[in-house]
Amino acid sequence: MSLEKEISKGIMDAMKAKDTVRLSALRNIKKFIIEAKTAGTSVDELPDADVIRIISKLAKQGTDSAELYKSQNRQDLADEELGQVAVMQEYLPKQLSDAELTEAVKAIIERTGATSMKEMGKVMGIASKELAGKVEGKAVADKVKQLLA
Repeated sequence: MSLEKEISKGIMDAMKAKDTVRLSALRNIKKFIIEAKTAGTSVDELPDADVIRIISKLAKQGTDSAELYKSQNRQDLADEELGQVAVMQEYLPKQLSDAELTEAVKAIIERTGATSMKEMGKVMGIASKELAGKVEGKAVADKVKQLLA
């Protein structure tokens, strides 16, 4: 089953269970999927890689919002955001550990033959595609810089 269909099924299950946090998170994801499908060429179903990218972006925004709410002493709103982020993370691939990220970036550097920071763009292009949804983009960039320096 595609990720998009899993999310639609999750919406139905959340409605039956009257789980408002899960329902809100999944409806938000579905809204962005529909927008992505209608924005460009009309497709029946969005590829899983695109759906993962959407969910990753929404999860990061939710985490950032929760931090902002905490700094403003609005723990109630922060908890709601973090609850939605937890639901979103269920649909994302397992996040890579620092050691796994290092190994993956080293392998990409070897494949591309990059030896200096001048070639960071070449490495980042491949790494961004291969590691999408598995690790945050900033962490990939930091690791590439560290290994090419």
